[in-house]
Amino acid sequence: MYRVGIITMSDKGSRGEREDKSAGAIREVIGSQGWKVTSYRIIPDDLDTIQETLISFCDQESLDLVLTTGGTGLGPRDNTPEATLGVIERVVPGIAEVMRMESLQKTSRAMLSRAVAGIRHRTLIINLPGSPKAVKECLEAIMHALPHGLEILTGRGGECAR
Repeated sequence: MYRVGIITMSDKGSRGEREDKSAGAIREVIGSQGWKVTSYRIIPDDLDTIQETLISFCDQESLDLVLTTGGTGLGPRDNTPEATLGVIERVVPGIAEVMRMESLQKTSRAMLSRAVAGIRHRTLIINLPGSPKAVKECLEAIMHALPHGLEILTGRGGECAR
């Protein structure tokens, strides 16, 4: 079982002005894998706050996987990719590429996503979109590869050859 954290970036949500339905969509998909969401925060779209929360989830809580939702678009307050790039040690570009590729089959707006994925120590961080529907679609596109990736990253497995 993997320990998962969810961080929702939303100015309105952090002020209690909007319900966070995207985190619920993440919980649904993660729960179907038997993984446990052990940490959850809804925070403003502030670069420093996002970085501090990512670092806390990775360094203090030692989570295996951190899934962010929101803040990946073109808006002036969309800071999630920059915050993620500021704290990761290695980029895992294929994850974001697959999410965009799959999403493009549903909407041309997927090309506007700036989501990234990467590794900080032994934690995989993945930026997801802000809408519950898009969250589910993106997670479903990558979920088949995540168990193996997390197994290798966390040291629970080491054999890639079949």
